[in-house]
Amino acid sequence: MSKSDSSQMTKEARNSGLLYQIDDRPNVQLSVLLGFQHIVAAFGGIVAVPLVVSSSLGLDLQTTAMMVSAAIFVAGIATIIQAKGVGKAGSRLPCIMGTDFTFVGPSIAVGSTMGLAGIFGATILGSFIEMILSKFIKPLMKFFPPVVTGTVVTLIGLTLVPVAMDWCAGGVGSPTYGSLTNISVALVVMTIVILLNRYGKGIFSSASILIGMFLGYLICIPLGLVDFAPIKDASLIGLPGIPLVLEHGIKFSIAGVVPFIVAYLVTTIETVGCLIAVAEAAEKQATSEDLSRGVLADGIGSFMAGFLGAGPNTSFSQNVGLIPMTRVASRHVVVVAGIIMMLLGIFPKLGAIVASIPSPVLGGAGVVMFGVVAASGMKTLSRVKMNNRNLLIIAVSIALGLGITTRPDLLSNLPNELQMLFASGISTGTIAALLLNICLKEEK
Repeated sequence: MSKSDSSQMTKEARNSGLLYQIDDRPNVQLSVLLGFQHIVAAFGGIVAVPLVVSSSLGLDLQTTAMMVSAAIFVAGIATIIQAKGVGKAGSRLPCIMGTDFTFVGPSIAVGSTMGLAGIFGATILGSFIEMILSKFIKPLMKFFPPVVTGTVVTLIGLTLVPVAMDWCAGGVGSPTYGSLTNISVALVVMTIVILLNRYGKGIFSSASILIGMFLGYLICIPLGLVDFAPIKDASLIGLPGIPLVLEHGIKFSIAGVVPFIVAYLVTTIETVGCLIAVAEAAEKQATSEDLSRGVLADGIGSFMAGFLGAGPNTSFSQNVGLIPMTRVASRHVVVVAGIIMMLLGIFPKLGAIVASIPSPVLGGAGVVMFGVVAASGMKTLSRVKMNNRNLLIIAVSIALGLGITTRPDLLSNLPNELQMLFASGISTGTIAALLLNICLKEEK
């Protein structure tokens, strides 16, 4: 780290809890390191969606590999648009983008009857929903007071904790789920992250997540927890997604886009909540213009995704916890992360290396990151007057959000549209908080 970087960090630390604020530009080496840290946090979620969809549709290995590469490549493009800003699109906040699980159900439903061409077409047509909704964010901002935003941020963290616990145990479906080895690795990684973040200096504190995961990866190699086969099988270079579109084409259909409509509505709500959470962590007040540009970036990213063989893109909440953890809110770092993801999409072997990180390693870091997100939401709620009205909003919204997260079968008998709307604990809790804030009168 250069002397100028160190002096800047010291100066900012005196005025803020952040070492690097939103518009600061760390040197190239540090930006790459911190950007890669963001990618590791989001990578599992980005590649999981194309893997699940391709498996459900019975696609061959080559097609699946291209879908994964396309998802990574497009996530990089969408991340750059969101963080850097292109014209009127992009919130200019340090937010990572990727394909959300909300679109798994619609993609399988459309793909089973119309193939990949139907999925690509529905992705493109549905993106206009978000582009249109982005124009109406400003009048909606009055419905997002601190009692709502604090509740949403808290829910983002709390609903992600079960994901981290599954990772700690070895991953859902793993034959060694809950083994002593998996839990021990997760605890070691978690301990390293905590100690480095609390007592480390400079880069050792800022990159505590990445360092902890790297050391955990090394520990996993002699334990036989790292599978090197996908790395060997992955091609060195490829054209992400384009051959898929050329082979399967794009099919536009009203019947195809209908299942995507609710999913796009849900992700619009989640994007607003996620961007508010990112802004809160970055110590910036998110304006209606920021959120409007952010939702527009969602729509544009999804529009491009359909032509590049990937699914719809939206903001990723997994990375929110990295900002207060590392005290780095620089959107320049996230732009670098977007560039790296584009390279990972072009060079599948590099992506396979990241994908080979064992679940317990991700879990050890995830427990800390997601817990920090929840704590950030609680920090916002601590500034809210705890009268009867606000207590009810917080209590009911968090209870419903956590309830759906832990007991998703509750929705199994509802119509598919309602299942998609409330499938996420974040969307359920956010909708509850919004409705209660509107319906419950303010106390005098």
